[in-house]
Amino acid sequence: MASHRRPATSGCDRGAAALCVLSAAAAALGAVPAAHGAPRDGARAELDRLYAQAERATEDYDRADERADRLRHEVRDAQDHIARTQQRVNSLRDQLGSLAGAEYRSGGIDPAVALLFSADPDDYLDKASVVDRIGTRQAGQLRELSGALRDLAQERAEAEAKLGDLERSRKAVAAHKRKVRERLTRARRLFDSLPAADRADYNRSSRSGRPDLTGLGDLDPRAAAALAAARSALGRPYVWGANGPSGFDCSGLMQWSYARAGVQLPRTSQAQRDAGHRVPLSQIRPGDLVIYRSDASHVAMYVGDGQVIHAPHPGAAVRYDRVGMLPISAVTRP
Repeated sequence: MASHRRPATSGCDRGAAALCVLSAAAAALGAVPAAHGAPRDGARAELDRLYAQAERATEDYDRADERADRLRHEVRDAQDHIARTQQRVNSLRDQLGSLAGAEYRSGGIDPAVALLFSADPDDYLDKASVVDRIGTRQAGQLRELSGALRDLAQERAEAEAKLGDLERSRKAVAAHKRKVRERLTRARRLFDSLPAADRADYNRSSRSGRPDLTGLGDLDPRAAAALAAARSALGRPYVWGANGPSGFDCSGLMQWSYARAGVQLPRTSQAQRDAGHRVPLSQIRPGDLVIYRSDASHVAMYVGDGQVIHAPHPGAAVRYDRVGMLPISAVTRP
């Protein structure tokens, strides 16, 4: 989420060799690696931390919201299927009801017809003496009713389980939403407490000039279309949990841009990291996704000229920044 240079880290000392190689490659592309950022005072470092925490919570929110949405569709489908199965059961009961009526008019309900009122038709049908006393057609109808009742019971049990999952997902969404709002409220208060000059410097600390986007005619058509879509979103606000078109969070911008190119990306930056094949940073091309931080909590799209386009953080619009604005963990080509 944050779009500014980070304090020096000791990732190499902690064994993050891949991250160090990517950072070195970012330097070769003309970017300023996060490891060489200017020192920050306590307030600005805390602001960085809060924005990073809010972005992680936003990714958790997106993931939980996506799951809840999927479960809502599954529950609706299950309820529709239950309704259709119930109609089938009712129809079979109506068909078999004529048999009961005939038996009653002829002097009473035959024991075989009592099967209609049995809680366990299978158990009744398993008795050979009963099966012998009813016609072949009625036996087939009763077996069909028995199967429909089993299907109905199973579908209801599955729907109840999905409803339980949906309720848990709703609670997770609400919890992540509270966490995001808490972090962003603290970040906004801290940002507002900074002197005006520091606020302006913070907002432009990682930004670079408009990239030179000439010579992109040989791009893969899908990458070119996604890049054009992302560029059309320049200036639109960061909105956590949003995937366009009026506002975006970081992964929402990538998903929306590639959807314009006919490519369906998953919703979160963690999932987008694996939505394609990895390429070395030294071979990066416009349209590739750049995944940041070891937890893959931020994503941007490479546009060429050592720069990316992304949705940085609340209060900032979709914009260009240096590819090395944050520690890079992976580059993915959808």
